[in-house]
Amino acid sequence: MTLPELGQGGTDVTQWHHRKSIGEAHERRLADALLARGWTVHPVGQGTYPPAVQDALSRSRSALRQFPDLIAARGAELVTIDAKTRLPSTHTDRYAISAATLNAGLQFTATHAPTPLYYVFGDMKVLTPAEVLHYTAHALRHRSGAFHLVRTHTAHTFDEVFGRVLPPDAAA
Repeated sequence: MTLPELGQGGTDVTQWHHRKSIGEAHERRLADALLARGWTVHPVGQGTYPPAVQDALSRSRSALRQFPDLIAARGAELVTIDAKTRLPSTHTDRYAISAATLNAGLQFTATHAPTPLYYVFGDMKVLTPAEVLHYTAHALRHRSGAFHLVRTHTAHTFDEVFGRVLPPDAAA
């Protein structure tokens, strides 16, 4: 049996593997961008667990499913990052952040303060969970209620949050 091509009504597993590969590529891109700015980066979260744990976690309602993808340090500064790849919307000027992701992000930042959590989108723009909540408190909600829609122009640039690329001689 052959699987249908992606975008041709593929199975849930096929679609999940496609989304997973896109997400992993975005995480690598973010790690490389952080390394170029003098950060030390390490993967964390669901993708670092053995397959059996990943499978069980994917079937649960645990907030661990929404755990950040990367942890990074530069000097005494420590941050966590949740890579959001398939955004912004191709039809609007908004990012769509699931309510489950936002709730887990707010819980994470409350229990792991003062370590910040940043959502970094596919266009390399950045928002925190608190900013998403603030910008969407009185805004249009997705018709399903499952997503917070936040305008892309409210996001910060990657360089603004994580610094500029270091000159080659500074990295040595």
